[in-house]
Amino acid sequence: MNDIFNKIFNFVKSPKFYGPIIAILVAYIIYLIIDNIINKASIKGRNELEKKKRKTVILLAKNIIKYLLVIIVFLIILNIYGVNTNSLIAGLGVIGAVIGLAFQDALKDIIGGINIILDNYFVVGDLVCFNDFTGTIMEFGLKSTKIQNAKGEVLILANRNIDKIINLSQKKCAILLTIPTAYECDHKKVEKVLKSVLTKIKKEDDVSENDTEYLGIDSFAGSSINYLIRIKCKQGTQFAIKRLALKYIKEAYEENDLKIPYDQIEVHHGSDI
Repeated sequence: MNDIFNKIFNFVKSPKFYGPIIAILVAYIIYLIIDNIINKASIKGRNELEKKKRKTVILLAKNIIKYLLVIIVFLIILNIYGVNTNSLIAGLGVIGAVIGLAFQDALKDIIGGINIILDNYFVVGDLVCFNDFTGTIMEFGLKSTKIQNAKGEVLILANRNIDKIINLSQKKCAILLTIPTAYECDHKKVEKVLKSVLTKIKKEDDVSENDTEYLGIDSFAGSSINYLIRIKCKQGTQFAIKRLALKYIKEAYEENDLKIPYDQIEVHHGSDI
């Protein structure tokens, strides 16, 4: 029994016991320190786009640092247990070639992720459209990108497959609204009413005041004159702004006795013809 306790005591005193624990704790503390530093760095930025870009780069950097620390700790532990890590590192060239062939797709994902950052495809928080799926970039990693739509559905894409994506957040969104109005309505009155509606819309926080304007008559339809207005707003708010604009227009038309024509069916009784 004493021999067993002596062996346990000697093992606890040996670097083979406390060495891996210290290595893991030190690596964890280093990661927490680096994580704290880069989190503070992500707050800084001249504008929202720059902040989001910093955040995306930082998320990628965190993943790289995490994997590097795991590899370093693994090599330290092997060294503590007497494994010749120098020869192991030297053999990594051959192993790397084998791994490269076995994990070509994973390497393509990592390279694809780096290209996305360098070419500024998108950043975390951007509204994007991939094929028929429109949503917000919620997570960006070394291997994959996650996009969440308005329904809460999440599309997970391998970075190597992101070759064509539409970024809807890097420029302001233009809403073109066609307002059908009855021919008998006075043109000058319609113009005045629509301009007053635009003045009201411009007060919204997400609307660009300088780029929102009345464009004039767009076309003559069968039962209406179609007037055109343009509203520029922040990406992601266009649907709410459009609904609000239509509400204001409807209210303004009712207050000013302006008519929006609608299809009508005229029915004749045979005896009256």
